[in-house]
Amino acid sequence: MLKSEDETGFNIVPFTWPKGYKSDGVHAGLRKDKKDMGWIFSETPAQAAGTYTTNQFQAAPTKLTKNTINQDHKLQAIIMNSANANSVTGNQGDLDAAKSQKLVADKLGIDQDLVGVASTGVIGEPLPMDIIEKGINELQLLDNDNATYAILTTDKHNKTISTQVQVAGKTVTISGFCKGSGMIHPKMATMLGFVLTDAKVADGLLQLMLSNEVETTFNQITVDGDTSTNDMVVTMANGQAGNDELTTDSPDYQNFVSAFNKVLAELAKDIAADGEGATKLVEVNVKNAANHDDAQKVSKAIVGSSLVKTAIFGQDANWGRIIAAIGQTNAKVDIDHTSVWLNGLALVDNSKTANFDEAEMKESLGNDKITILVDLNSGTATGQAWGCDLTYNYVRINASYRS
Repeated sequence: MLKSEDETGFNIVPFTWPKGYKSDGVHAGLRKDKKDMGWIFSETPAQAAGTYTTNQFQAAPTKLTKNTINQDHKLQAIIMNSANANSVTGNQGDLDAAKSQKLVADKLGIDQDLVGVASTGVIGEPLPMDIIEKGINELQLLDNDNATYAILTTDKHNKTISTQVQVAGKTVTISGFCKGSGMIHPKMATMLGFVLTDAKVADGLLQLMLSNEVETTFNQITVDGDTSTNDMVVTMANGQAGNDELTTDSPDYQNFVSAFNKVLAELAKDIAADGEGATKLVEVNVKNAANHDDAQKVSKAIVGSSLVKTAIFGQDANWGRIIAAIGQTNAKVDIDHTSVWLNGLALVDNSKTANFDEAEMKESLGNDKITILVDLNSGTATGQAWGCDLTYNYVRINASYRS
């Protein structure tokens, strides 16, 4: 990715680890021939925060990481694996997650309560601890990006981003990576996401930022309407940039939050675009809603509608599916004066067809990115969500997921 200056004053730079972080990823044997285990390590204990799935069958590693962070809001390492979710595996799953945590702590010579654990893959299968232990033994403290590949399942590519922003005269780096392609309908975050920074952040502030910014980013994407048992986003801040402690009163606080939001938003969009079988990224923008919540729920209802998603795949400008998705919500809507645009072309004008050119609209629907704009004519609030089309290939992938 080429370096560029964002309007908020921070730079998008080629992916790099912030100061004081090491990582690695290896092929341990959970998968046939791809990297399947990785870790992240901070040279010093870091402030930590997390958001986690609301699925009632929350996986053992997700529960363990949540409890670990909640103890003192600090982490120094995270061990992660793909191919096996260690979810719905009973007491043995809890023991295996804790053993993974201890193996990493012993190898790194750090406190066990400073190690997070993350898993993704097939639900209901015991974690093969011989392979896990082998993988941990092989991991090293390096500067490569192998960890960003070790968490992938049906993803077509790794998902990474780095930004830099000035905080109290120091250059601070924020880097994130994630995985997610199927079972994406977050109610907190996404499948697995990790955001690292070398900023020094006041106690408790990292959790506030993460919880707030997840709401408008990861919580506003959907691929298939299913919320995983393993979803989590974890962020760490180790203070190695040397900046004065960042607080809500710091002059650079808002710029830092904007950069942090940019990382989450770009990762969220990358997940939506990489949805299983997807051929198009779908972005929905809602304006003139009665309030922000209404705008958010309407935008997500549209990207989550199977009928809207299939119409976009088929390049069919069937705007009734969009209107129906809006109407299924309890948002305040002016039902006589709702308007819709698709890629800037008028589709619905005051709740009536805009008499668009079918050929022009079909050609526009062939784009890789589809942008839908909705005017609810009920206020001044705005909202945004991201999703993808629904294709034959999605069914093919998930019909044989375990094989």
